[in-house]
Amino acid sequence: MTSAFDFEAAGRRVIDIEATATLALKEKICSGFTQACELILACKGRVIVSGMGKSGHIGKKIAATLASTGTPAFFVHPGEAAHGDLGMITGDDVVIGISNSGTTEELTSILPLIKRKGAPLISMTGDSSSPLAQFADACLDVSVDQEACSLGLAPTSSTTVTLVMGDALAVALLEAKGFTTDDFALSHPGGSLGRRLLLLVDMIMRTGDDIPLVTFEATISDALLEMSGKGLGMTGVIDQDGKLAGVYTDGDLRRTLDQGLSIPNTQITQVMSKECKTIAPNTLAVEALNLMDNNAINALIVVDDHNTPVGALNMHSLLKAGVV
Repeated sequence: MTSAFDFEAAGRRVIDIEATATLALKEKICSGFTQACELILACKGRVIVSGMGKSGHIGKKIAATLASTGTPAFFVHPGEAAHGDLGMITGDDVVIGISNSGTTEELTSILPLIKRKGAPLISMTGDSSSPLAQFADACLDVSVDQEACSLGLAPTSSTTVTLVMGDALAVALLEAKGFTTDDFALSHPGGSLGRRLLLLVDMIMRTGDDIPLVTFEATISDALLEMSGKGLGMTGVIDQDGKLAGVYTDGDLRRTLDQGLSIPNTQITQVMSKECKTIAPNTLAVEALNLMDNNAINALIVVDDHNTPVGALNMHSLLKAGVV
């Protein structure tokens, strides 16, 4: 069934309107934005974000973004604040109040109490003359010329712009604090992001008898048995002192066959790769992935500071750990 309504044109119109509103926001990054950042940087407590309805939903996202980028923050519903949750706010905190009109009753009714506690107030509103803006110590202008809703009723452009302003605030603070990827990882231990940023090689590598290793005296046949038994597609070769002297891989086997060498009688030292890539156990697992990708290899021997093998891993190990 074909509809006469042009859904695609409607969708593009919404995107055009919201994109225009977002670009216009750049001109509103001014002294108020700097004041807001400075208030938060000086905050000894936490950032409390509050708003009703759609502004509240956006506020929850802003609080979550702040918290995950080094600025402790949480959301307080203004209606619940008026019935006891205001006790969550202290004079050491900074409050961000969000209301497009700046007159939302549930929010404006608690503003005098917030000021009485001594907590600085940052407003995000589309009306600079509203009660919310007038109460604020720093004002962030999130006004828009039009909502993307054709009725001009549903918060669309205004909520998008507010969210972008919140992101701008969070990232500016992140950069000012020198927040690092390691700091970010500590807030994101779960999921693939946490695994990529926190997981170390020694947490996933094979150890002990599971490391594929043969000695200098081994033949190619011995190496193939070790490779087959350990299932990593390669084996390390160690010298008389137990130090890594080279590796023998599936690729080396193909080159051996091309040369017509005797598999049972040829010593592994004649065909092994001496210039092999290794990695330290305390290295991030994602660095092992990058090392494999950059050198077109599928496995690594893990060595300590004395070049003694202490582990081994391959691409499947990284895949199983969720790094890939």
